[in-house]
Amino acid sequence: MGYNFAREVDKIAEEYPDRLAILCVSQDGHEERIDYATLRNRTNRLASALLRLGIKKGARTLVLLPRGVDAYVVYLSLIKVGVTILPGSEMLRSGDILYRMKHSDASVVIAASNLTPAVDEVRSESPTLKYFLAVGEAVPRWTDLDGLYDLGTPAEFIVDTEDSDLCFLSYTSGTTGGPKGVMHTYDWPREHLAVAGTYWFDAKPGELAWATAGPGWAKWVWSPFVAILGNGATAFAYQGRFDAATYLSLMEKYKVGLLCATPTEYRLMAKVKGIENYQLSLRSAVSAGEPLNREVIDTFARVFGITVRDGYGQTENSLLAGTLQDMEVRPGSMGKPFPGMRVDIVSDDGEVLGVGEIGHIAVHKSFPALFKGYLSDPDRTKRAFRGEWYITGDKGRKDEDGYIWFEGRSDDIIISAGYTIGPFEVEDALVKHPKVAECAVVASPDEERGSIVKAYVILRNPEDANDPGLVAQLQDHVKQVTAPYKYPRAIVFVDSLPKTTSGKIRRIELRQLETEPTTTL
Repeated sequence: MGYNFAREVDKIAEEYPDRLAILCVSQDGHEERIDYATLRNRTNRLASALLRLGIKKGARTLVLLPRGVDAYVVYLSLIKVGVTILPGSEMLRSGDILYRMKHSDASVVIAASNLTPAVDEVRSESPTLKYFLAVGEAVPRWTDLDGLYDLGTPAEFIVDTEDSDLCFLSYTSGTTGGPKGVMHTYDWPREHLAVAGTYWFDAKPGELAWATAGPGWAKWVWSPFVAILGNGATAFAYQGRFDAATYLSLMEKYKVGLLCATPTEYRLMAKVKGIENYQLSLRSAVSAGEPLNREVIDTFARVFGITVRDGYGQTENSLLAGTLQDMEVRPGSMGKPFPGMRVDIVSDDGEVLGVGEIGHIAVHKSFPALFKGYLSDPDRTKRAFRGEWYITGDKGRKDEDGYIWFEGRSDDIIISAGYTIGPFEVEDALVKHPKVAECAVVASPDEERGSIVKAYVILRNPEDANDPGLVAQLQDHVKQVTAPYKYPRAIVFVDSLPKTTSGKIRRIELRQLETEPTTTL
């Protein structure tokens, strides 16, 4: 019998049944609270019901749920059944969903009722799908998940899983082609807790911890799910849209002790007028997704007496480096590799470089939390390694004290407000518009988001560039075709694009044009 994260959470429930596990607040202020004993009861009921329904160990299951109690219950229940979970953002469109379904041979989809239409659009094109479970309102041709609880039992229920069984299949953008299916096994939560959950995101038992990432992202699995529940803390979830002042008010009202947010969220909170009037109870604050600027660190230190500590990791691994508690903060640095972890700067040939030399940020293949490869893509997996090292795709350098400094992406991936965006996905959406002949997408510096998506577009009819509403029209088109967070916030119409002699677009030349911050549209 191997490691099963749900079993670890159940152990906490046995010892501290009345401890609050989840506190969820809706945008209108409604609260939902669930203790560890109730969480254990619900997940046992749902897991046993899912198995009775016919969903068995190993079934690949796409989950499309927003922030809230349901996400925690569903994820834990699925882990008890031993399935493979495909975390899916509520912002995915039908094309994104179809890709994941077909690529993974998914047989189960669990979706919030308002997200089921996007699945129904491609249901007929997904022959492997057998089970459709809706959460919330009743939906025609979907099984009501809430109704399944009565079919299950509250008695202990966990299918035996092996460490090598596939637990999470998270999709992340690539520079070419569709998103990559990143494989993590059932022992990954154990390794993640041992590193990130101990040395960086140090949630304490019973502490109210707020990690703002939404379900559907690897970061949600990291912190709101594994690092909080695995440490016996209380997960705080807010179901409203981001608003800097609202976030500060919620932390003040509920006395949040630990915060994990994106640099963009921190930047906007730091700019709130009258920020010094908020009385927060923060013990610790961390950030990940992109480099954190000094202004944010200085503001939170001055106003709240808290050092916002940076961290760095990827969907393919876990947190690789960070500024730990009581470590000197060097603004702009991602911190140091964690104790015992082999993270370094290497050359194109996989040789470790010296102090100050710029190379690939890499992690040794012996790292236990490293992914097991890209699903059905051994060539892509092989290309991710240089000898003994997995290459993250980021460039960096280390100083004489071992701090790592980010120097940029070594490929064309765009990281905007913590979202990882592949240029191909945006380009593919843009060229589907009848007025677009060709396009190229790159990152453009932005003060708040770190970078924004910028598109260089060649129109079929150059005169259409005079249409003042065309930019907004193209942006709306992208939002409809793919997840809205990917849309280009800046669009430039051009007559030609730089290309190689073989006809490939040279995005590097376009990126070199982006040397000054761009005003967000």
